[in-house]
Amino acid sequence: MHNSKLQNYIKNVLENMPKDWLNLTTHRLDIYNEELAKTEFTHQFEALFDHNNFKLSALEELPTAYDYIRLGHPLSCVLEWVIGNLHKLNFENIISFSSETMPILAILRTNLLANKKTRILYSNKLPASFNTKILKSVYGYQFQLKKVENVSAISKFDGSTIFIEEQNKISLQNLHSNIDFHIHIYKNLGSILLINGEENESYISDIQHVRRRETIAMTPFDCLIALEAFVENTSFKKKNNDFETNKKSVLNSIKKITETTLKPLVGSSGLSVQYAIMMGLVHHAQENYPKKAIKFIVPPNCYGGTNDQARRVAACNANIEIVDLPVDGDNDMVQSVHTVLEKIAYEDAIPYIIAEIPTNPRVEVPDLIELKDALSKERKTANGEIAMDPVFILDQTFCPNVHFLGEGEILSTVKTISYASGSKFPSGGNCTAGYMVGNNKTANLIEKIEIHLKLCDNEATNFQMEILAKQLPSMNQRIAAAYKNTREFVNFIHKTLPAAKINFVSSTLAKQGFTPSVFSLDLPTKGNSAEEKEAYKRKLNHKLIHLMITEIPNESKYCVSYGQLKGCYWTIPATSTQGTTKEGDKDYIARVSLSPDLDLEHHKKVFLKFVEAI
Repeated sequence: MHNSKLQNYIKNVLENMPKDWLNLTTHRLDIYNEELAKTEFTHQFEALFDHNNFKLSALEELPTAYDYIRLGHPLSCVLEWVIGNLHKLNFENIISFSSETMPILAILRTNLLANKKTRILYSNKLPASFNTKILKSVYGYQFQLKKVENVSAISKFDGSTIFIEEQNKISLQNLHSNIDFHIHIYKNLGSILLINGEENESYISDIQHVRRRETIAMTPFDCLIALEAFVENTSFKKKNNDFETNKKSVLNSIKKITETTLKPLVGSSGLSVQYAIMMGLVHHAQENYPKKAIKFIVPPNCYGGTNDQARRVAACNANIEIVDLPVDGDNDMVQSVHTVLEKIAYEDAIPYIIAEIPTNPRVEVPDLIELKDALSKERKTANGEIAMDPVFILDQTFCPNVHFLGEGEILSTVKTISYASGSKFPSGGNCTAGYMVGNNKTANLIEKIEIHLKLCDNEATNFQMEILAKQLPSMNQRIAAAYKNTREFVNFIHKTLPAAKINFVSSTLAKQGFTPSVFSLDLPTKGNSAEEKEAYKRKLNHKLIHLMITEIPNESKYCVSYGQLKGCYWTIPATSTQGTTKEGDKDYIARVSLSPDLDLEHHKKVFLKFVEAI
């Protein structure tokens, strides 16, 4: 393949690409097959290339590459396909990261679990965030490290060989047979991992899973910079961006919104922040309580990313265990906290609780005074000594406007860290960056968390910080407007379909500040057995969603997000946000999210049409 043909085609694609390729954070589930993530899009894109078809209409018809840009997106797939073509590698062997270090950590994790040796070679210098001591002591990763002058002289090795080099442009390079993984560092953009040799293709799934859970793909904005440089055959251009000014604005906005005083941390996604929290807490525990077991307490049906990531951290360390915390439906969060903490106290272990308030997808809020009492209660070990205090890790993505941690607030006296996914209200759906804050009792913990956010090179990108600086100041107003629409829609559904069970906050909770724009809908069902009733309800869920997105295609979308600037979003948690949750804990209900800006009367009209049809 001649590079000129490839460059010309990509040039035309970039000039004609759909706006959504650059601007959307969540994509359509109705044209998405998770089992064929990336591959279905890329195969069809390749077919367009073969016919030199770069029309907007053709590009718009391509299937969804990934349902969420944290995992990947059209531009990351195109970039990976281009690099695969240049190196005569399958596009699946190319994986882009926003982080410079996470592709290294992904390989190290796989080899840790496989008890396989790793050799890390580099030509000039390692990524600035790479920390050998912490990677070995806290993460448990083992590896050799060596600078090489002559790449062609690299010898064979009994294990995996990683070679790292910095590049300032996309170029074709010979792949050395004794190098298993080439990592190209694109300064200020991220990194590209090239998996070399059939014997290493078994790593693809594990590495993609790291990108899915502990970091993000190279962002659309940065992929575009890389592709433009490829088309023009130039070095990567640094976009004008006043990062420090934007960062100062973002940190001030977060402090104002949360009424906290400690320095907030801003990561490339909510899960990037959560990973830093988990590893920072592990680091702190290892230094201060090396003989104690670590227990991460997690609701079994919470957001699948949280659930999965927690178990992945535990899988790498025999001293870490996951403990279930039942919180929804017939289970009371406060009582579950009491039960679990009593047991862990008896064992003299370290309790870290991760929970969502309101819960997802049932949108439940526990009695906060009772929760505070449960978290504050002094407990005893089996030896009668005072047990370790818990650290409460609060995911408040549904209601980031609620003041939990400020001086005098309900959780100000309990060691509490709060975080939020930025692709929701903070950015209005324009980027994935997330943030975290802690109350004044967590200053020493936040120091450790920041170390790991930087080690993983998972801090927010320049462009993400720019978006947050623009959107955060209006967040609380957007939350209020979206809640107003949601309450009106919930009241309408209650009136027109009273047999449906609606999970939403009460008016009393709303007056306390809990004003989410998300509710879940348990549709009425029928049948002669539990199996028939469940099957009927699941079919009805899809019927409702299909009707809404078909009748109102410009506003109603079948995707997983909420807190966006416009439209209405529908999903079934069991098949989207709870993708890796155990089957028995999944919720086969419809989750609906409204924005501040939509044609609510049109949505009511179509919903009424659905009711009349059943």
